[in-house]
Amino acid sequence: MASSSPAAEAWLLENGHIKPLSKEMRHGHGRSHGRTAHNVSSSSLRKKSDLTLVRKVPCAIVRDVLANVQEVILGTKLFVLFIAIPIAIVAHYKNFGRSWVFGLSLLGLTPLAERVSFLTEQIAFFTGPTVGGLLNATCGNATELIIAIFALIQHKVDVVKYSLLGSILSNLLLVLGTSLFCGGIANISKEQNYDRKQADVNSLLLLLGLLCHVLPLMFRYAGVGQSAAITAQATLNLSRVSCIVMLLAYFGYLVFQLWTHRQLFDAQAEDNEGDDTEDEEAVLGFWSAFAWLVGMTILIALLSEYVVGTIEAASDSWGISVSFISVILLPIVGNAAEHAGAIIFAFKNKLDISLGVALGSATQIAMFVVPLCVIVSWIIGVRMDLDFSLLETSSLALAIIVTAFTLQDGTSHYIKGLVLLLCYIVIGACFFVSNIPQNQPNGVNLGSSSEGIMRV
Repeated sequence: MASSSPAAEAWLLENGHIKPLSKEMRHGHGRSHGRTAHNVSSSSLRKKSDLTLVRKVPCAIVRDVLANVQEVILGTKLFVLFIAIPIAIVAHYKNFGRSWVFGLSLLGLTPLAERVSFLTEQIAFFTGPTVGGLLNATCGNATELIIAIFALIQHKVDVVKYSLLGSILSNLLLVLGTSLFCGGIANISKEQNYDRKQADVNSLLLLLGLLCHVLPLMFRYAGVGQSAAITAQATLNLSRVSCIVMLLAYFGYLVFQLWTHRQLFDAQAEDNEGDDTEDEEAVLGFWSAFAWLVGMTILIALLSEYVVGTIEAASDSWGISVSFISVILLPIVGNAAEHAGAIIFAFKNKLDISLGVALGSATQIAMFVVPLCVIVSWIIGVRMDLDFSLLETSSLALAIIVTAFTLQDGTSHYIKGLVLLLCYIVIGACFFVSNIPQNQPNGVNLGSSSEGIMRV
């Protein structure tokens, strides 16, 4: 696979030196690091770097730094958006408009989310497929998780619930719908097929997560005649138990995905090997990738703090409800790179990758990020349960059911994607016209049944 052209070679950046990967390293790592649908999807937005000029720099340290910057900062088609990060920081400290800080921070999060996927893949070259899969399982939705944790620290439980719900809805309806629609239009003369096995597993887990959301909601309505405080505490306890069950289910899902039935999930990436062989090689050393990953995570945390702290100001300035910003805008911008990759592969008639991105991300949020946020809130003393209110839970239930019906036959055409997109538009319109007050204690309604109806 090695090429005689320096521009076509893969270079390993480590210890201040740039050296080409040996053929053994290529074959030893190139196909064994367990690329997931998220990795393959994100790779569609990357640019191949030409290190010919960098190699001519005489100083090893400077050469290493420049090569790393070229691979990490300039190695994505979204590198232009990196300029939003320093501008957002300056706007924050110079007390510019808070809505501007919010918007710039959202733009800055877009390339960072894609770069985290790239860096976890680079680390997986050296740690093996299992650890790489675990890294992807925990860092795949790092943006949503970090935003949620900062919102919990500031006791903005409603923002946490809305943003996580929006991420699930975005993946199931917007990303999957756009992928199926664009793929169907681009391949209108072909029959589009995909492997149902992985879709069935994800749908089953999503239905389990839905059950864990519905029961606390029904429990609250069933306890109308009881004391509001007693009902709220019982709902909170039920939610915490349900979250432990969900985390156990997610751990079982990881065992299923990384060990016992790994071939179901690796097949989708292997089908794409012929198109993206250049992404099968490590371009960063382990410690370089790890250091960049830590730095990117710190930037995501900083921008997430800005987003959470200015979301109400942006809502007032733009005349849009916090619920709409959290449910619609945050998920779309935060994962724009990953979503764009899913749509690109749908155009190429590679629906297994598109489904792996949309369903895999939705499952990760529903079964890992949401219960983890409840457990974290429990630890820090914030009251957060799985009662997402009637409107939010109904939207989640309908989205999961519609998606499950859409994927039941293993074939696709553009009308399926169109229906999913229209469902997303209707739900988005619902949150756009709603203006639920954000002053309820921790997002939990402690009132009577009539007050609960008025809340929705």
